[in-house]
Order: sequence, then C-alpha cells, then structure tokens
Amino acid sequence: MLGACWARPVRAPPAVSKHGERVVLTVPPAAAGTRLDRFLAGVPGIGTRSQVKRLIDAGRVWLDDAQGKAASAVRAGARVDVGLAPPEPSGVEPEPLPLAVLYEDEDLLAIDKPPGMVVHPAPGARRGTLVAALVHRFGGAPGPGHPERPGIVHRLDRDTSGVLLVARTLAALEHLARQFRERTVEKRYLALVRGVVKGKEGTIERPIGRHPRERKRMSVRSRRGRSAITHWRVLERLPGATLVALRPETGRTHQLRVHLAAMGHPIVGDRIYGARRRESLLVFPRQALHAEAIGFRHPRTGRPLVIRSPLPSDLDGLLAALRQAAASTEKSPRLA
Repeated sequence: MLGACWARPVRAPPAVSKHGERVVLTVPPAAAGTRLDRFLAGVPGIGTRSQVKRLIDAGRVWLDDAQGKAASAVRAGARVDVGLAPPEPSGVEPEPLPLAVLYEDEDLLAIDKPPGMVVHPAPGARRGTLVAALVHRFGGAPGPGHPERPGIVHRLDRDTSGVLLVARTLAALEHLARQFRERTVEKRYLALVRGVVKGKEGTIERPIGRHPRERKRMSVRSRRGRSAITHWRVLERLPGATLVALRPETGRTHQLRVHLAAMGHPIVGDRIYGARRRESLLVFPRQALHAEAIGFRHPRTGRPLVIRSPLPSDLDGLLAALRQAAASTEKSPRLA
C-alpha cells in the first residue's frame, strides 16, 4: 500500500460531478512521486487502475487546481479531488429465483449456488442467472462492477455447485479481488472422478490454455498455457470411482476438470473432458464437482472467514448408491 491518506466525502460541485459522490484526498508523504493513477488505485473505494483512468479521462479528477493527468507525479500535501462516477444501472432483468444464502453482511454475500445455474448472463444464457436472482433480491445491482456482473468476484461453471462470493461495496470488491490475485484465498472442492486414483495425495502442475483445435475447450497442450497448480487428496475409493478433495492454487478456466482429465481420471459426468463410456453406476447429469468451502480475510475487518457449502442432494445420492454397491459386493459370496 502507498500509506495512509486522509479522505472525506463532500458535496460534489456541478463542474466535477452532477451525480454520485466527491472525495477529497490529501497526498501523504509516503506517496510522494507516485503517478496519479497509481496513487488513486491504491485508495480504497476509488476503483481499479482502469476505473481510475476512466475517471481521469472523463475530467473527474483534479490535482490541486488543475485537471489531473494519469502520469502526473503527486507531491506530499497535494489536494486531489475525485468526482466518483454514478453507479451504472444493471443491465440484468430481475428474476424471483430462489437463493440459498450461506453468509451475509453489509460488505459481502456468500451464496450456495445450485448446479445448473449460470452465474452471470452470457450468450445463450440470458435468463435464470445468479445475478438476475440477486438483482431481484436487492431491488437493483447487488454490488459494484460491470452492469451484467455486479459484485461478482469469481465464478463457478454452470454445472458446478457450491459456495460463491459476491461483493456488495467497491472496497470489498477490490479487497477480495486482490486476495484472489495474490492467491491468499483458499478454495476446497470435492470431485468424484472415474477410476481408482493411486496414492494418497499429490499435485498437478501443468499450464492451461485454449485447446489448439477446439476453441471452446481448455487444454494442458496449449501453446500459450498459463501456470496452473492443483493439489489433490484421496478421501474415499468406491466402485469404479474415487472421491477426492481438491485445492487449486490458481484459478484458470476449467482448471480442475482439465487437470483431472489430464491425470487420467476425468470427473464423473463431465461431458466435455470426461470419458465416453457410460457405466450404469456412474451416469450423472453434470460434472460431479462441488465447491465445498472457501477461506479468506474479511474485506473490512481482516478477520479470517471460512464459509462452507453442504453437499447437494444429487451428488450425495450418487455417493450413497456407490457406497451401497460397494457394501453389496463385500457381502456377496465368492467361489473358491
């Protein structure tokens, strides 16, 4: 951080902003010589560096008595006036969809996302999204950010169930996003994979990028793969399958699904990366992947929080059927 700075909201003059809030800052000695855009991006509640640039380009930032420029070096004691942009209206139509709330306060929300629900609108999935349910619940955007992704810090695939965080303030969004970037957020998933996994635990460290031929898929064979790390641990071995706990260090698209398939143990029910054979016990309508828990520091208080999601009924039922099959096999008589 750039050190403390003094900030107080005041009434916005029409010359700066007809709507929204105006913030007046005094540059602390520790920030002297820093670029204006970098200084503002380090102040909670102002925005990311790209958002700060938009404010500067729109003429909403003044440095002492002159309109601010992104590359201007700030001096200790300088006055910075920022006319915050009014929040963009949500472009999502509200829908009265049920939501299971795991945790809620004035800064953030944790939702237990059901399988089959898309997080935010996308081509081919404009309705029935988590964001639409949140907009209905709050009577508007649940948090800051893109109008179609307000407050969304991270995502889960449509058919992945489990805990998902939503920021309700700009400061919370920035703080949580920084924790994700710095890899201090700990995520734990449960996955039922095909086959019997050898060993007790291990790490998959293989870069992931776009598939060289199928652009809608990700692959460990991409020419431009980005670093991806997944830790795994065996929890239970079942007939033709293994239940594993997963802890991803990185957050690449489809990372867990791609890594497990590359390991030779695709997730049960995964129609994109999974095996084509369909054993009767392992037929499942979605990938058997569940975001069980997430651990992070509260964006306002800094205290550690761990939020857990119970196993959904469909996956719980599949595991029960496999355990029953295992028990029946053990009890059946064997020929000498």
